[in-house]
Amino acid sequence: MTLVAQTQAPSPQVAGLDLAPLNARYETMSAQEILRHAIQEQFVDRITIVSSFGAESVILLHMISQIEPSLPVIMLNTGKLFGETLRYRDRLQDKLKLTDVRTNFPHPDDLLAEDPKGGLWQRDTDACCDLRKVRPQARAVAPFDALITGRKRFQTGTRATMDIIERDTDGRFKLNPLANWQLDELKAYIEQHDLPRHPLVKDGYLSIGCTPCTNKVKEGEDYRSGRWADSDKDECGIHLNIDGDGI
Repeated sequence: MTLVAQTQAPSPQVAGLDLAPLNARYETMSAQEILRHAIQEQFVDRITIVSSFGAESVILLHMISQIEPSLPVIMLNTGKLFGETLRYRDRLQDKLKLTDVRTNFPHPDDLLAEDPKGGLWQRDTDACCDLRKVRPQARAVAPFDALITGRKRFQTGTRATMDIIERDTDGRFKLNPLANWQLDELKAYIEQHDLPRHPLVKDGYLSIGCTPCTNKVKEGEDYRSGRWADSDKDECGIHLNIDGDGI
């Protein structure tokens, strides 16, 4: 039997938040300024970051470590991640002195009922992502009003028109501080601050997810072409319910 993720409504002080003026303000601010305002003023003690500890995750994690290193950091361990990703998580946690990294897993009852042999990804990638990412994230973010993501507008067509702050269908907010950043800016930030890269980047992995659904990116291919290669899928589902879009 599938367990339904327990959620709770956003707190009253943000329930009626008008996003238009806030988005207009955020468009003129740096990513660091956006984060500082959201963490220390707008969503005090009610905001988290969901991090994949992937190719560019270190950027936001570094910024947060300079603002509030005790901010809750949620990682979704799908059970299908690269070992390099898990070791990278541990390395960044120590280097950046992040004090509240929370690793969340699919519910064992769900795994037993829906994917007992671990091969669901071969038959239905959407169902696999729902089981291993969407529902675990819903449970993990339930106590928070807002969550920080590392999405950028250049990554996919779905993300091209996203706002810096959005309201999800459950009333919760998603903050995208790097929405306007380009690939060269991401690389420059990592180099400027001498931050450790995910070990798979040097091998040609530019967007890193689960092992079965992540390939190397060949010369001349699109930035995220290594994710769910040979299919029209470009999102796992945790970011597809903005404005009513389903997984």
